[in-house]
Amino acid sequence: MSTPFQVEHAPAYGMLRMQLAANQTMLVESGAMAAMDPWIDMKSKVRGGLWQGLGRVLGGESLFVSEFSTKQRSGMLFLSPGIPGDIHHYKLEGNALMVQSSGFVACDPTIELDTKFQGMRGFFSGESIFLIRACGTGDFWFSSYGAILEIPVEGEYVVDTGYVVAFEDTLDYSVEVLGGLSFKGLRTAIFGGEGLVCRFRGRGRLWVQSRHLGSLMNFLYPFRPQKNNN
Repeated sequence: MSTPFQVEHAPAYGMLRMQLAANQTMLVESGAMAAMDPWIDMKSKVRGGLWQGLGRVLGGESLFVSEFSTKQRSGMLFLSPGIPGDIHHYKLEGNALMVQSSGFVACDPTIELDTKFQGMRGFFSGESIFLIRACGTGDFWFSSYGAILEIPVEGEYVVDTGYVVAFEDTLDYSVEVLGGLSFKGLRTAIFGGEGLVCRFRGRGRLWVQSRHLGSLMNFLYPFRPQKNNN
């Protein structure tokens, strides 16, 4: 049975409101709790043991996962991701979902979370070299920077690496320069503002975000505090 929920203030400043039933437990990214009924219990734990916890740290996640539990009565829980944007719900039914680092918000305890190393594909993409792999059966929520757009893929689809939020594991992907490694392709990457992309192949669903966090960082960089040497 799915947990009743509502995403408030989407897509710019999404906040997840969920109604936990009596004697229910929910796993939440550490620090995401914004408000809750006082009778809900919370404890932090290293989900999956120390090695998986360290893997999450390398992937941009917290070492700990918060566990929220109700006892004899239901309770309301409000969750807010650290980056302003949207929140999306996905129902896992024995399959697996790949999610960008820092995208995890909450899930049922029946979901297994694992940090998956991307290898050289992630290294050359300029993005995190880790993805979160969620598998099992239950409810799963992930977040983005900006709004989330769902794209059904049948065959091939190309997405800038900075806009990928999540995708079903039925899709394979490779990282490449837009236009190829020819002089024309490299010129497009350098002078056209378009660089590395993910080329997805297969059949499945893909989710992208409407904003690029790297672009925001580049915009804010000139306004950073400057050290005065005088």
